[in-house]
Amino acid sequence: MTTQTRLFLTAGKIEAGRVFAMLERAFEEDGLPISSSEIDEDREIFEVSVYTFEPDEIEARMRDALGSDMFGLELQREQVPDIDWVAHSLEGLKPVRAGRFFVHGSHDRDKRRINDLAIEIDAGQAFGTGHHGTTSGCLDMIGEVIRRDHPQNALDLGTGSAVLAIGIAKLAPIPVLATDIDPVAVAVARENVVKNGVAARVKTETATGFHHPAMRLAAPFDLIVANILARPLMQLAPEMRKHLAYGGSLILSGILESQREKVLAAYRIQGLFHHKTLHREGWVTLHLKSRATY
Repeated sequence: MTTQTRLFLTAGKIEAGRVFAMLERAFEEDGLPISSSEIDEDREIFEVSVYTFEPDEIEARMRDALGSDMFGLELQREQVPDIDWVAHSLEGLKPVRAGRFFVHGSHDRDKRRINDLAIEIDAGQAFGTGHHGTTSGCLDMIGEVIRRDHPQNALDLGTGSAVLAIGIAKLAPIPVLATDIDPVAVAVARENVVKNGVAARVKTETATGFHHPAMRLAAPFDLIVANILARPLMQLAPEMRKHLAYGGSLILSGILESQREKVLAAYRIQGLFHHKTLHREGWVTLHLKSRATY
């Protein structure tokens, strides 16, 4: 069995944030697990880690991304033990609050409060437990948009675990179409939709972009949410405009702060206007409208 390796650097909070953002940008299309964790709370010392089965190649790319001096930091390696990481991650996975939403694993059901809009998502094969800044940013923005605009239907494009689709359905009694290119993610999403009691409102489909009959039947959408990556979001801008209802809202994330202006420019060309930006952990969540009002 091939052993996984953790490549990591130790730095202060600000420097670690910069390193994390640069590595996210360098590996955004590779799907490599990248994490930043605090190892000394009093001194605000963090470790930024990249997990890989090809340590030599990835180390070389890390050095290219960070520059020859590596910020003066030492790049270290360690072999990752062969354990059940899903089970292990659940042990320390804390619940997340985002607006009225409370995203938790099955092991934290007892922490729910009476007025919480609870979403139960366990760590698994699909992205989206609420712990990433892009997911919590989307949940906050969804709460604001639904409270103000009262959309009548919604699309969660690139749904992953379906955490966003579930959030929409729990906040508003409207139909939600949740799609993903990955059939494994869709299977996980479907299980989560049932577990969270919103199967009557949320329909899950495997689809590439907007190419699925369910899209044509449900469009135009009053609300489209897409938490993917900057490049595909820019490529999808014309289709987003085409499938968004007049006066509708787009919530976009998976965008680094450094990519914000490029994404906004791609949508401005389509006649979609920026309304608000949320900043979380080096990432941004954008709210755009199909007309410049409010």
